Amino acid sequence: MSTWAEREARRIEKARTLMRPGIPGPGGVWADLGCGDGIFTAALHTLTRPAAEIFGVDRDLRALDALARHFAEGFPEARIRPMRADFTQPLTLPPLDGILLANALHFVRDKQAALKHTAALLKPGGRLIVVEYNTARGNPAVPYPLDEMGFLELTRAIGLREGRILARIPSTFLGEMYAGIGVA
Repeated sequence: MSTWAEREARRIEKARTLMRPGIPGPGGVWADLGCGDGIFTAALHTLTRPAAEIFGVDRDLRALDALARHFAEGFPEARIRPMRADFTQPLTLPPLDGILLANALHFVRDKQAALKHTAALLKPGGRLIVVEYNTARGNPAVPYPLDEMGFLELTRAIGLREGRILARIPSTFLGEMYAGIGVA
């Protein structure tokens, strides 16, 4: 019988491909905001292990339960801290080396307000990595899209530096995904 990580290996590798250029190496304290059941959290873990601590933040308790199960099964050595919270509201977390928001911002209408308090959690030099569909047209599944130009504008508006696009990959849904980074 295969583990969750083995069954999801293709999706985890796609996430790693997008994020890899923005991850400075192993270790650190990270938060995956809007983590869901953990595909991108798993990719983050594999890029920052063995010593990273990752807060998996989501408001959906079922998703957090799935995250905990998936990591217990596939990455028992991981230092994952599930946390039930709404990342659009101020969070109480330790100073962070990095924040990941993967497929989460397209559910947020006021991205600037949400990211302003979120970016304040970053240590100097901390990284905000965003993964989104590269489209400006919304739909019911992606109600408030954030294309890469919008992301770059947003990083400047919230005071992050070095805003840039890290990687792009084709997507069967909405054509393309990108990963972008801004530095505190």
